[in-house]
Amino acid sequence: MRVAAGTPPVLSPRGRTVVLLTCCLSVVVAGLDTTIANVALPSIRQALHAPVSGLQWVVDAYTLVLACLVILAGSVADRFGRRRVFQAGLGLFSLGSLLCGLAPSLGSLVAFRALQAVGGAMLNPVAMSIIATTFAAPAERARAVGTWGAVAGLGGACGPVLGGLLVSGLGWRSVFWVNVPIGVAAVLLTRRFVPESRAARGKRFDPLGQLLVLTFLGPVTAAVIEGPRHGWSSPLIVTLFVVAAVSVTGLAVTASRRADPLVDLRFFRSPAFSGAAVVAVVALLAVGGFLFLNTLYLQDVRGYSALHAGLLTIPMAATGAAFAMISGRIVAARGARLPLVLAGLLLAAGAALLAGTGRETGVGYLVLAYVVFGAGFGLVGTPMTNAALSGMPRDQAGVAGAIASTCRQTGGAIGVAVCGSIVAAGSAGASRAAWTVLAGCGVATVLLGLVSTGRWARARAERSGRLLNRE
Repeated sequence: MRVAAGTPPVLSPRGRTVVLLTCCLSVVVAGLDTTIANVALPSIRQALHAPVSGLQWVVDAYTLVLACLVILAGSVADRFGRRRVFQAGLGLFSLGSLLCGLAPSLGSLVAFRALQAVGGAMLNPVAMSIIATTFAAPAERARAVGTWGAVAGLGGACGPVLGGLLVSGLGWRSVFWVNVPIGVAAVLLTRRFVPESRAARGKRFDPLGQLLVLTFLGPVTAAVIEGPRHGWSSPLIVTLFVVAAVSVTGLAVTASRRADPLVDLRFFRSPAFSGAAVVAVVALLAVGGFLFLNTLYLQDVRGYSALHAGLLTIPMAATGAAFAMISGRIVAARGARLPLVLAGLLLAAGAALLAGTGRETGVGYLVLAYVVFGAGFGLVGTPMTNAALSGMPRDQAGVAGAIASTCRQTGGAIGVAVCGSIVAAGSAGASRAAWTVLAGCGVATVLLGLVSTGRWARARAERSGRLLNRE
């Protein structure tokens, strides 16, 4: 099925449901892959004789490549066809997963993880733009994004549980092979049911812009990942940050002079879009930091196995999925303001509760904290995504969604780096200090939500959208 460029596909309710299901399958594999591999690291170390630094890159290769390519993937999808790029991403991701499971050495495993990420970069932002073009009515779109967000949260949160079961039953290679049948099914469904759509006027390729994005996001992501280990003032880390600063300055200058820049700075005229981008960084910083700190707490302080630790976080996963659905309904009925504020309050409260945990903390207290934090995590995704797309021209949905996804990846990486550096300091109360930082991120989400969704911000977003459409 194909539609004219720039025209939203007209599908039956059943057709739209199948499209949403297909997009959800893609986010399941992508969400699982961000967390499931961590559980297998001890087995990988033993099987491939990998040092700790090598294990770090088994995880980091995926995050780094994904962050660097996700904006390009959204732009290419807008120009050459979202279904085509989405299928290519599913195929590459499935192939990379298969090869990861067959990897004979650490070096090949890291390389195949990078291949996975090339495919992964074509999934979430493109799926988001497919949803945006398929569900044209704002209320219906909000509910669809809520469902998609619930599945995304559930996939990521269930990664540790599923990973523990697979590693204990079938070995570490199975955590990668599990992606393959899901990816193949999604490819077939995409080919059969997802209509092709693209921008009315595709952007020309911006090689300099892409290079500057790579030399900004690559070094800054590597710096926040490696900073705790090498030291924030080490020559390597300082050099990476300098390269990133020069690149982002160059990106701003060149983007303002091109007719079709890769990153269209005009998007940031909209306070709703700018606010959503910053919320994505701050909120996902809290989530990334939570996953890191909670893993250390449950396994190192409490002495739980990886599977036991994963099972204990099921209440958070279930609550996150449920509240993502609720968030979609609230956004459809009331807009993004209320769920963003509630999300920030719950994230702050959950982190504050976890700041008071110790070796002897009762399981009931932990479950309460996980439920509160999970509710905040579930609520934040839909209004954040909806605000990022609000007022944006439909034919730029891919790039807008890609920028939002990049902000999420960056926030998660910063969360791990910041919390890791605090804990690595080894001082008394370091863990409590890290949880306090995450609680502060929740408070910041509240303030940003209030500022970016007010009457003035909404009016500016509508005005920016009209200007973009005319330009």
